[in-house]
Amino acid sequence: MPDDQTLPMDRLLQVPPFDHLPPEERAALESEIAERHAAPGDVIFREGEALDALYVVETGRVDIWSGGDDIVSQRGPGEIMGERGLLRDGLALLTARAAEPTDLLVIPAQRFRHLLAAVPEVAHWFERARPSEPAPDDGPYATGLMALQVSDIMARTPVTARPDATVREVAQVMRDRAISSVLVMDDTRLDGIVTVHDLVNKVLAEGLDGALRVDRVMTPNPVTIAPDAVGLDALLMMAERRINHLPVADRRGQIVGMIGRTDLFRQQAATASHMAAEIVAADSADEMAAVMQRLPDLLLHLTAAGTRPAAICRRITDLTDAATRRLLALAEDRFGPPPVPYLWAACGSQGRREQTGVSDQDNVLILDNAYAPEHDTYFARLAQFVSDGLNTLGFVYCPGDMMATNPRWRQPVHVWQGYFRKWVAEPDEEAQMLASVMFDLRAISGETALFTGLQDDTLALAKANSIFVRHMIGNSLKHTPPLGLFRGIAPIRSGAHKNTIDLKHAGVVPVVDLARVYALRGAITAVNTRERIAAAGDAGVISASGARDLLDAYDLIAEMRLNHQAAQIGAGGPPDNYLAPGRLSELERNHLRDAFLVVKTMQSALGGAV
Repeated sequence: MPDDQTLPMDRLLQVPPFDHLPPEERAALESEIAERHAAPGDVIFREGEALDALYVVETGRVDIWSGGDDIVSQRGPGEIMGERGLLRDGLALLTARAAEPTDLLVIPAQRFRHLLAAVPEVAHWFERARPSEPAPDDGPYATGLMALQVSDIMARTPVTARPDATVREVAQVMRDRAISSVLVMDDTRLDGIVTVHDLVNKVLAEGLDGALRVDRVMTPNPVTIAPDAVGLDALLMMAERRINHLPVADRRGQIVGMIGRTDLFRQQAATASHMAAEIVAADSADEMAAVMQRLPDLLLHLTAAGTRPAAICRRITDLTDAATRRLLALAEDRFGPPPVPYLWAACGSQGRREQTGVSDQDNVLILDNAYAPEHDTYFARLAQFVSDGLNTLGFVYCPGDMMATNPRWRQPVHVWQGYFRKWVAEPDEEAQMLASVMFDLRAISGETALFTGLQDDTLALAKANSIFVRHMIGNSLKHTPPLGLFRGIAPIRSGAHKNTIDLKHAGVVPVVDLARVYALRGAITAVNTRERIAAAGDAGVISASGARDLLDAYDLIAEMRLNHQAAQIGAGGPPDNYLAPGRLSELERNHLRDAFLVVKTMQSALGGAV
């Protein structure tokens, strides 16, 4: 069982959606929740058998097996098992077997069903796991390989050879292209498929000559799969036929792609929990970078599954947090323990837990007041190590040098107190810019008390200074939604991004700036934009209806931004923030325009209040 002495119920409350349980449901569940340890090889539940519980993995790893002898996915710490069977007919859809020593929390099936009926947040969460079979109208709530179509995963330009090509020629193509299969095509007709397995077993093992025609050793008339089939269909088809590759054919029988088992396993591995577990176990930035290369797949997977924008950004940010903490641990292993306590904090999108597929790094070091100048050699090396590591992971250096590698942002608490006092007392243009960034600070690792008192004091100081608040309001109105004279969407008129709208600076940022001002006016400690808006509505800083409208607008803009980035990733390109309105349907454009109007209205209300 887990090493800590916390109660099972306390540990369950750290796992969504159980963190939403009301007190009365927590009390009822506390007496029923159980713990279970599974040794490697132990079957937790078997395909087709009745499920008597829902399982939450605490430690270890569980392999999920299909009806044959093939692993179709895995579950790690924080992940849930058995929900899909319980949501359908109570029978396990697949087999779960511990791959290593594994600790589980066990919720009785009857109690789980009660929670679905009694707690709307739990019901909404698990709706996303409801199986699409046998009810095809369940909507976009599938997850994993049930959420992705073959067309989302396949290679769109499969490598082909003519039937009269020689085995040697095909082998050379496989070597040069670093692939393991080639389609044998007679013009547009698929004749067969040849794999490395075929070359080894049918040519080398038989001592045949490389001049042999490839159609003599290929597998003729291979089974194909449709591009609109889901990923799990492809994986199960491969498992049933004991093959590793499937040509993808459209309704006319034309070959449009190729999908392999490794493509599917890569998608299964692109889950936040799997990636976080690998990051925590990594011994270098290069190892973590290899994990973070799956971040585009994670974004594609989550958007295809219909995951809410806030949850997607939170999962991406959690990975950055995990990588930052691991880099700090590696730095301490290399340089020794710190001479005085410190706190590593992030600002910007990481600080707000709002990272997407495009992010740089923004971070600072807050040091204990026992800090002396001779200690800076240690902290400068630590900061450089971590910042270099984050850059290796793809979180590039901040263009504005807002990083702990800059001595200005690597200071003891009393210096930070002086910074904030000066920014509030003398809110010139630079002070407004710096305060906008630094009011989004969030503790990542280290001595959190170094920040808590600093944040509380600064918020109280800012709220009491009406001149500073007015300057921050003016600063927040510099970014405006892209609306034209007649309230239509107004794209960029020239330059590299002509005829697009910037969903970051003209869409998300205006809401982020509004929420920050609300937090200052209400001394709200939350740094996440949605949390700030909700807290502002609760505290009366803005009206409850205004908060709801702004949250809806923010969610819609954020969703369009993430869907745009996912579409770019799916097409094989890098993600950005520039969306061409012409690619949207009229309904989508109207919704986006309405969202921009809400933001503009809230900006006008804020500007009129000063």
